[in-house]
Amino acid sequence: MDAQSYSTALAELRTVRDTIKKARAELAKLETDRDQRIARLAAYAKAKAERIAPAAGLSVADVVALVPALAPDSLTAAPDTVPQPAQPAQPAQPAQPAQPAEAEQAVAPTARSAASSKTPPPAAITPPPAELIADAGTPAPEQELRTLPSIPEGGAGDTWFAHTSGLASTRPNFTQQARSTVFLDTATGVLVHRQQTHHLEIGNATAADILTAVFHTIPEGVERIYITAGDPWHRDADRYPYLRDAVAAWLNAPIPGWRTDTGRGRDRMAGHFVHARNPVGRYQRDGGDHHVEIRSMGEWFDTDGDDPTVIRDAFVLLWQALRRHWNDAVIMGSPSQTGRDLWTRTIPQRGQYADGFPVLSEELRGLLHATAGQGRNELVTPPRIPDQLPQLVEYDRTFAYAKHTWKSPVGAPRRITATTFAAWSEKEQMRALYGCGHWQIRVTVPDTWNHVGLLPAPAPGDRAWHYPAAPGTTFTTWAGGPEIHTALTNPLTPWKIEILDGILWEDGKPLDDWAKKLKETWTNLTAQAHFQGDPQQARAAHLASRAVRSILLYGIGAFAQRPRMVTGTTPRTAERDIPADAEIIGFDDQLITWQRPSGFSRDPNAHPEWAAAIWSGARAALLTQRHRDDDTYAGALHTPPGTVVAFRTDALYLTQPQNWPYHHQPGDYLLRGHLTGPLPAPTSEEELLTLRNTGRAALTTTGQEA
Repeated sequence: MDAQSYSTALAELRTVRDTIKKARAELAKLETDRDQRIARLAAYAKAKAERIAPAAGLSVADVVALVPALAPDSLTAAPDTVPQPAQPAQPAQPAQPAQPAEAEQAVAPTARSAASSKTPPPAAITPPPAELIADAGTPAPEQELRTLPSIPEGGAGDTWFAHTSGLASTRPNFTQQARSTVFLDTATGVLVHRQQTHHLEIGNATAADILTAVFHTIPEGVERIYITAGDPWHRDADRYPYLRDAVAAWLNAPIPGWRTDTGRGRDRMAGHFVHARNPVGRYQRDGGDHHVEIRSMGEWFDTDGDDPTVIRDAFVLLWQALRRHWNDAVIMGSPSQTGRDLWTRTIPQRGQYADGFPVLSEELRGLLHATAGQGRNELVTPPRIPDQLPQLVEYDRTFAYAKHTWKSPVGAPRRITATTFAAWSEKEQMRALYGCGHWQIRVTVPDTWNHVGLLPAPAPGDRAWHYPAAPGTTFTTWAGGPEIHTALTNPLTPWKIEILDGILWEDGKPLDDWAKKLKETWTNLTAQAHFQGDPQQARAAHLASRAVRSILLYGIGAFAQRPRMVTGTTPRTAERDIPADAEIIGFDDQLITWQRPSGFSRDPNAHPEWAAAIWSGARAALLTQRHRDDDTYAGALHTPPGTVVAFRTDALYLTQPQNWPYHHQPGDYLLRGHLTGPLPAPTSEEELLTLRNTGRAALTTTGQEA
């Protein structure tokens, strides 16, 4: 083969690649359509899997996996008996790391301690029918579970417990600069700049059209353009197999006189951020130092058709409210940037951490990234719940993460091996699990368990988690202290927990001052929204309170500091310049869009241990939460088995209403939606969200909102 033949073959290979990607996208659409048709057929009372399967080109097992209600009668337990298998089905186990012989004896506190006087009283529960126990949410046997990493044995693992040299969170010694900002509705062309409202002609709402129109109207310059409505980056979505492709094409379309920003200043952010819903376009004028961002208001809150004037007023109220607690507060481009900047301005100037909070080693940060999930998102489907729901009731924990910031891990982390943990007294063990820790554990579900799962386990897919609940199931995972303590002291039956390894920190309050100020800001803005007589100002105050929620929520997420993905574009004529480790995520006739991991940056504000502790506490509170003032409990474990339909980050969906107290405080369960049945049980996230929206509309609210 000569050079010309080689080049020709490469060109042909690229054509095949492009054809394959388009074919896969079309195949995915067809498979989704097929599955939806199967679900509709299953609604027929006499539908049978053995008839649907050949029509769909699937096996009977595949059809039953899609619609469990179609399982043949011979595979279903009798309705008046509870199946007692000799060997309970267990999920496929991830590869187990080598453990010391003492690991088998490293059993966490006994059932006796779990049933102490501090344990909540058992809820009044009626045993569910057998079909609600038959499938407890374990993945299909043929699916391969992820293997979670472990800490290496001996000296190799010990090196992980040293902080990153020369890297710590410190209080800034500069004043953050505000950016000139406008608010633009691309659907109507309404632009709000300070106290002025303009009407723009923005053509097809390309990035070039927007920049041209905005700078023609405001010649003195703008540094940030918030899109309040219109989603212009979705205008050509039908032309692309994936929404991200459409967004990338919109961001990277050539703009005469402008190029992609290369970043500047202390809050250096270079390049576009490709996101399906809330992208960020960063541009720099050719031959000059003028920089501008185009951002989505969806980063801050749902606008629900609000006029740009109301949104501008919301940002003014937000800035004024923050200034009461931070005299140098500046609203930055995103809630996460704003949250972390405000937090750095609460770092103490005296005391133990006046020199800053050290950053963990890259190895421990990587371990937390792989083993500490965020919110619990789980849909419980038939036969674990009835095919027809009597009701669907949504409870949402108000400003939930703010409830769990009072204690966070600080200081040098310690490794607690299975041998060390087993040698401690029961009191020392319980104190450690009450403290700030992250633990590798082996979990066994009690043989009599008949409720939802309590602890996350790795499931197929990148960073996917499920919550095993089948009696007798054993699995290995990582979890935080709040969840482990809940599993040991839950109001039903203690779970068996074996400590295999762990990381333990001192208890501290690095986020307490920051969170208290944000909670006070949220309380004040919420009160303004409630008592404000002017409807426009009331709405603006409400949106501002939602923005405070986002500052705390995404600020906590920013501490997790995920490994970064760098996105770039290369002309098709220069394809050989694409980095070797890059993944192609989009293309058109001129450009190829790619992304590649860049690992962990030397971010002085990277504290995944803080995010992990808060997320663990929030997941535990979805299961059980004590209300001291009311001497009562709330959460999924205080409902009858078979009544939990779904978990969604900080929301709980049930088939029965609950009399849980609500005092407008962070963490309280607020009734957000209520639909009366009978209703078909949702079998997909899309169906759940449709029912959720209908339930919220149907509920007569009192002006409260999470």
